[in-house]
Amino acid sequence: MSNEIQSRDGFRSQWGFTLACIGSAVGMGNIWRFPIMVARWGGLTFLIPYFIIVVLVGNSGIMEEFALGRRAKAGPIGAFGCAAEARTGSRRLGRTVGVIPIVGSLMLAIGYTVVMSWIFKYTFMAITGSLYAMGQDMSLIGPAFDAAAPGAESFGEAVGMMLSSGVFGTGNGVWLIIGLAVALVIMAMGVAKGIEAANKIMMPVLFGLFIILAVYIGFQPGASGGYRFLFALDPRGLVNPQVWIYAFGQAFFSLSVAGNGSVIYGSYLPRDEDIPASARRVALFDTIAALLAAFVIIPAIGASGFAMGDIDPGPGLMFVYLVNILNGMPGGRIIGVIFYVAVLFAGLSSIVNLYEAPVATMQEQFKLKRGPAVAVTGVIGAVVALLIQPYTSQWMDIVSIYICPLGAALAAVMFFVVLPRREALEEVNRGARRPVGRWFEYLGYVFIVLCVLALVLGAIYGGIG
Repeated sequence: MSNEIQSRDGFRSQWGFTLACIGSAVGMGNIWRFPIMVARWGGLTFLIPYFIIVVLVGNSGIMEEFALGRRAKAGPIGAFGCAAEARTGSRRLGRTVGVIPIVGSLMLAIGYTVVMSWIFKYTFMAITGSLYAMGQDMSLIGPAFDAAAPGAESFGEAVGMMLSSGVFGTGNGVWLIIGLAVALVIMAMGVAKGIEAANKIMMPVLFGLFIILAVYIGFQPGASGGYRFLFALDPRGLVNPQVWIYAFGQAFFSLSVAGNGSVIYGSYLPRDEDIPASARRVALFDTIAALLAAFVIIPAIGASGFAMGDIDPGPGLMFVYLVNILNGMPGGRIIGVIFYVAVLFAGLSSIVNLYEAPVATMQEQFKLKRGPAVAVTGVIGAVVALLIQPYTSQWMDIVSIYICPLGAALAAVMFFVVLPRREALEEVNRGARRPVGRWFEYLGYVFIVLCVLALVLGAIYGGIG
């Protein structure tokens, strides 16, 4: 195909691919939002709808995006173009539409770059012990967590604030560059030697660290109060539309279906990869990661004495409340190091996935080698991330509420509607030990409706997750 990169890199093993996809899905949504959603909506009352929706998305959206990318051996622009060509004989419209998920991936990556600066900084502070000392005085946490260069009106002013704060000062600008540089180095090494190899290390360590934390916190006095939240079930809540809406919003974004990252990872798959099995493994392990985070954070909050209803999901949970909760436990300094290292791996694996779609697009569309494509994307990401730091929350809201659901909907339409039915089923079932049937097509239509619903509810309520 004309869009295929010569000597295209790819994943070398089934589990390497699966771990990379798990890494892309396991992110901040699993850590700072999922546990509080579970606690707020009543444990099993939230988890039952969540599990149902994860099964639905895993058997429709994830499979479809993997297959769409593998069929074209290209990212969203090439993949959408190939789907359009199969129906109309022309790639032009599909290629034009494929730009939207790429823009969404780059915008989300830029917002994540700011978040990664916080994570790298807090991990360093946890290792050196300065976070433990600061955590004794809650009034100090707020300024430490504040975004770098708040109030900067220009790029030059943002850079000035960044440099004046020093590498280990209160500003986060240098940490932004450090975090981004680490991600770019992994990407520059390639798909197999960089992304796959890094996730083969980071994902097992992440799961292992969370298991250690869950066991440790389970033995803390008061943790049983958190478990009561986890296993609570209110049958009336199962018929509450809001519970299902929030469960869908959490699953949708947690599984990283947005028409970009899963498409580009799918493009690196060999023809004999079992896509249905891979998609289900990704959904399963992403859910396990979210549950592990819940089994760490909710009992920790219960042991701390904080009222569950007073804690909002988001950065404040991880960078304010948990600092004090962990510091208040015996051995809290060590536990804080384990926690923030685990969070760093989760964030790093996600940001690599988000930047990969724009990098691959530069390789495909401008015929750049991987090194220059990574460098150009990194410069764009660094400059824009420095500028948006005071507005990171608003930036991320725009991307997650509007652009990501739109990208997911467009990818699903391209695969389930535009691509001829026979070709779509053939691609999904290529290499599958247990081929999917017509039910997959019908489930795809349901997924499209849910994507549109996400857009509508996001516009009305300002977000569904």
